[in-house]
Amino acid sequence: MNEPDWSAWKPTERAVLCFVIEDGRMLLIRKKLGLGAGKINGPGGRIEPGETPLAAALRETEEEVGLTPTGVSQAGELLFQFKDGYALHCSVFKAAGAMGELRETDEALPFWVALSAIPYQEMWADDERWLPWLLSARPFRGLFCFDGDLMVSGRVEPWDRA
Repeated sequence: MNEPDWSAWKPTERAVLCFVIEDGRMLLIRKKLGLGAGKINGPGGRIEPGETPLAAALRETEEEVGLTPTGVSQAGELLFQFKDGYALHCSVFKAAGAMGELRETDEALPFWVALSAIPYQEMWADDERWLPWLLSARPFRGLFCFDGDLMVSGRVEPWDRA
């Protein structure tokens, strides 16, 4: 699988991830449905027509785990090209806290984990490359190619928010 020309690349879908980090812990979910079912990730999902990425991050987190993120800012972006042609652009957000009652839903089993114990072995292979950038507040752009669940290539670079 050849890496795409990222400068001309266009996504077939747009999505968001939102990582709530407070008191030395990160909120993660075990996905029950859809792309990455069974894997651990942050809350998130597809951006609906007319919705901003920030609004989608708030909505998806509320829907999946019952919490409303606070102190939210965009930390980076991820571009995924899959061998089957699926192309996903993901805006990644970081939240300083959250309000509400944490709950399990049909989509996700949420849990808190110490930042020193992030279960990378149960996550997508790319997460280990860019999550340290998010945790150190370094704006990032990740470019990854997958064949199903197998990461074929990938890199992380500084993200120019312009």
